[in-house]
Amino acid sequence: MLKPLLNPRPRLRALCLSLLMLPGAALPQGAAVLPTLGDSVSEQVGLQDERKYGDWIMSQVRLDPSVLDDPLLQAYIESLWQPLMQAARAQGQISEELMERFAWETLLVRERNINASAWPGGYFVFNLGLLAMTADRDELASVMAHELSHVTQRHIARGVAGEGKSTAITILGALLGILAASKTGSTDVAIGVMSAAQTEAQRQKLSFSRDMEREADRVGHAVLVGGGYEASGMARMFLRLEQSTRLMDNGAFPYLRSHPLNSERIAEARQRAGLDAASGASQGLLRHALMAARARVLMDERAEALQSAAALEVGARDADATAQIAARYSAALAAYKLRQRDRAEGALRAAATWLPKLGEADRTLARALLDQLRAEGAALMGDGEAAQAALAPYAEQKDLPLMLLRAEVAAAPGTPPAARTAALEALQTHLALQPKDAPAWRRAALLWEQQGQPLRAVRARAEGHAAIGDLRGAIDRLRAGLRLSRAPGADPVEASVIDARLRALFYERRSQLQELYPRGLPPDAE
Repeated sequence: MLKPLLNPRPRLRALCLSLLMLPGAALPQGAAVLPTLGDSVSEQVGLQDERKYGDWIMSQVRLDPSVLDDPLLQAYIESLWQPLMQAARAQGQISEELMERFAWETLLVRERNINASAWPGGYFVFNLGLLAMTADRDELASVMAHELSHVTQRHIARGVAGEGKSTAITILGALLGILAASKTGSTDVAIGVMSAAQTEAQRQKLSFSRDMEREADRVGHAVLVGGGYEASGMARMFLRLEQSTRLMDNGAFPYLRSHPLNSERIAEARQRAGLDAASGASQGLLRHALMAARARVLMDERAEALQSAAALEVGARDADATAQIAARYSAALAAYKLRQRDRAEGALRAAATWLPKLGEADRTLARALLDQLRAEGAALMGDGEAAQAALAPYAEQKDLPLMLLRAEVAAAPGTPPAARTAALEALQTHLALQPKDAPAWRRAALLWEQQGQPLRAVRARAEGHAAIGDLRGAIDRLRAGLRLSRAPGADPVEASVIDARLRALFYERRSQLQELYPRGLPPDAE
């Protein structure tokens, strides 16, 4: 049985860096020859095997508190991600089988470091530090396209091609040992899975070679342009990373340790951008600026970091309206996190004075994001009435981030019962269509509890854990719900639902463990 994380954030950081993002530059020159895609790769590391390991790893990673639950930022990442996916499919980079077998899911992590990573089975992790340092959506999308191309070209599988099926599976299985060691904090666990020498060997196989990086650059650029982004995005991102590390190489740029830049890669990116006649001005600058500002606050919520962020708007001197509004947005969010409501409201009022300098579309977007931040902050302060008032102009809008924000607002003191009921009904309708939406389940659980429905609250929490693949956590909560259902006055219908769901998850968990341990379950497996 895996013990709880002892110090989760450093362990997740170390895990992300060690598994898949190790320096390709450390590989010998002979490693530059890539196996071709085809049956040989699939036979050695099948799609099903890679997805199975990826699912299990991500079910553990998602339990880490540094994994971000922020619908607004997640929606922004998805808005950039989906055009890249569509372009990759249109260009034949993602076959129907690959599309069906892999997850193609993105995850945001509260880390200041500039990093992104592709994981087995089609999972992608992006640090908030990466979003915070990019100047526009094209720069960010270029990194996303690069990581996507590592997966569409099956670089993880190709890195172990030629080693034989058993060795290839052992290498992917090594991920489980590294993860287990990171979660227990015990070297005995790591020794039980592989020796130190084997670990280093497996890491070398999981590294991306120089040619893999160049291939991801080339394919990623085509996907970037095909997705409607500016061709110059990748070259500008490379230059930004290079210039930033020259000024401050303090370990904050692990992306460059794992994706080493050189003059040749930068020159090739510039050449591709120059050959593309469609290159022009970047779009969506205002939205990106506000989302980057939000990321800068959420990536580090220590008191001293929040104090610094809240003070930034005082020194805002840029004449550009977008920069001014973004500075005030981050300052207001940080002040709300510090429970300094007056200071936050002042920053929002200052931001509003710059709205007339924007075009109509940007002005509408900025006003909506400022109002939603005011609602978010009021709910954080426990003022449900003010939060409801801030959201009133957007009553007809049904997008997911706004629906989840309404649920958060509904949980605040002072919210009218009708608003709480409406928020719950919206969540139930959404979850009937999207049962894997863990953030929605978490918000539903809180509202059910406030409505005096403890069994429904327990089941919602369980479904939230099941949605991220944490079957054991879901089973534990359903067991608690089953005990609660024996109390006088418990809802018999809800009790029967919990019982049926518990049986289904028991079966699913047993099947999962049998796949992970085909030679027999360990004694402490549950």
